Amino acid sequence: MTATMQELRFPSKPENIAIVERLIDELCEKHRMLNEHYGDVLIAMTEAVNNAIVHGNRLDINKSVLVEYSVRDKDLFFRVVDEGPGFDYENLPDPTAPENIERPNGRGVFLMRNLADECGFEDDGRIVELKFTGVFG
Repeated sequence: MTATMQELRFPSKPENIAIVERLIDELCEKHRMLNEHYGDVLIAMTEAVNNAIVHGNRLDINKSVLVEYSVRDKDLFFRVVDEGPGFDYENLPDPTAPENIERPNGRGVFLMRNLADECGFEDDGRIVELKFTGVFG
């Protein structure tokens, strides 16, 4: 299977999350993603891209989001890069704590960390890397 990174770049508009949804559907079909992994990949990636658009680039359509991806054997890798100021990914409020349950946001990083097999941040949080292992049949 392919090991080189492919990339997509698009302006910071919420409707562009659909581009990533289509990408995941294409990868699912092309590489025969196992059904039980589809939802985890889709949710983690839409959260990562939404965070880049809304929190990173602050909905500035003059800033873009870069999505890099590759397939290696049965594994899927993503890098989502924004042009924002970054954030303190080490000190986020726990979205499962009783005082945070009702908050409308604050779950994106929690979901990414729990749905991806590996989730890491670089460049002060402007880059998120997600790895999903064994997702292809």
